[in-house]
Amino acid sequence: MIAVAGGKGGSGKTTTTLGLARALTRRGAPVVAADADWDLPNLAELTVETGGTVDGTVVDATRAREETSPDRSAPTVLAAPTDAGPVDASATLEALGEAVPADAPTLLDCPAGASPDAAAPLRAADRSLLVTPLRRSALRDAAKTAAIARRLDSPPLGVVAVRAESVPDPVADLLGCPVLGRVPPAPPVPLSEPAVRSAYDGLARRLTNEYGARRWRVA
Repeated sequence: MIAVAGGKGGSGKTTTTLGLARALTRRGAPVVAADADWDLPNLAELTVETGGTVDGTVVDATRAREETSPDRSAPTVLAAPTDAGPVDASATLEALGEAVPADAPTLLDCPAGASPDAAAPLRAADRSLLVTPLRRSALRDAAKTAAIARRLDSPPLGVVAVRAESVPDPVADLLGCPVLGRVPPAPPVPLSEPAVRSAYDGLARRLTNEYGARRWRVA
């Protein structure tokens, strides 16, 4: 599992989770995208707004304890639980990792920042993917998130710079990982833009080449 993480709300994590999930699906991978931000869930809403469907909740999927068989025509999107109060996030996300086939990419849309809620998906994930705008304050927060991810054994595979015209070389040095993608500025619904779709296709290609080629079922 890959935790899609960032320093603050509004950094582009949910858009990147869904955009990358769809791009990996276009490469033939059976992708699962799960909302791990249970306090401020919006992955399901964004999925429906952009023409997709939601396949249940994270809790439903893990209670079944059966391997999912994601449809390769679209990612399997799992919403946050409707009542997260009594649910153990760490146990649920670990169960999700066991339920999904090992060769299916699984993306976790994480809570923002360094809260205890953000720790659960980072602990459950094998690696993380940082998402950040290039504002100074956002980069500082992303660096803190990168440090936490490493402490929780989910080291960053790379960083995705969102709403960016270009990415200065020092960004990779600051975050201690390569820049895997740059998503250009776009209107309020960026996933409808061809340039944004192309950016996520490039991210999916690089992520597959760097990490998933021997792990995932891809075309």
